[in-house]
Amino acid sequence: MNLDTKTTIKTLGDCAYQAIEKHFHKTLKWEKSVKKDEDPEGLHQMRVGMRRLRTAVSRFQLSLNLPKSASDKNIGKIAGILGNLRDLDVLKEILENNYKPHLLQQEQAYLEIAFSALAKQREAAFSHVQKTLKDENYKSFKKDLQQWVEKPIYQPLASLPIQQVLPDLLLPEVSKFLLHPGWMIGTKVVNSEVIVQSNWTPEQLEQHLKTQGETLHDLRKQAKRVRYQMELFTDLYGESFAAHISQVKHIQETLGNLQDSMVLNEWLENIFKSEINKQISGIITLLAANRYQLWQQWRPIQEKYLKAETKHQFHLTVLQPLQSSIVNPEIQNGELL
Repeated sequence: MNLDTKTTIKTLGDCAYQAIEKHFHKTLKWEKSVKKDEDPEGLHQMRVGMRRLRTAVSRFQLSLNLPKSASDKNIGKIAGILGNLRDLDVLKEILENNYKPHLLQQEQAYLEIAFSALAKQREAAFSHVQKTLKDENYKSFKKDLQQWVEKPIYQPLASLPIQQVLPDLLLPEVSKFLLHPGWMIGTKVVNSEVIVQSNWTPEQLEQHLKTQGETLHDLRKQAKRVRYQMELFTDLYGESFAAHISQVKHIQETLGNLQDSMVLNEWLENIFKSEINKQISGIITLLAANRYQLWQQWRPIQEKYLKAETKHQFHLTVLQPLQSSIVNPEIQNGELL
């Protein structure tokens, strides 16, 4: 008896299917919990599932024939509605755990005004989530993508070996990350050399965050996009790749904490308006101190990623996926055999 020892290379289509199937079912797993508003963790997990599904759809769309209801744009819209509710939960958690315990009793009492406003906003946001998960758009998304998972349809590109196309998939997003204008905030260029300024006062930092905070926030979102995309392929790279993912995650978290502080500050200003410094001056002072501390943590990260050597190593890692043969179904004529 002759054994067939022929193996097929893992394809772009294989990776696309695995990612979409995984994150689609993760999203559905938490749907009931979210509808019942049982646990903030369920909402968090469903939101993350939708975000990762969106990443998979957007990165692999050139190799797939996906239903219109499962488009990048439509998934992003649903994820955004979940995100609005989740952001309010995070806001409450930060206020209760990170700031309220450090306030004077009188200021804690004033803070109840903020919690009351937060509860009303959350009620409206949850109502929007419930409506979204019941409407025809969401139902079509679930039905159509489930049918695709059961019988996927591919474009010709899906048959290409994944190692062959990995750099082309990853490098465009990595380049957007490394060339983002957010890296230049708080720097000056001297004789073509970028110098990170280290002598900003807390007041100067606040002034720059007011005018350039959105740019920093966008850098954080780009870090998240790069991280999610890279995490689709961790099994196809070595330790250096995993180290870069860890570093990008750290960047995302540092900028995320800074953004959370700015959002909370702005939200409190909208609640208390001109009375803010009379009623909750303590928390405003704590928030400003927190941002200044986070900025000190950010500066060495910024210095590192402005160096040509760091960028070169990042690109070099992406260009060198592991070379291996994995037994997988072949894709021919746009369908799995």
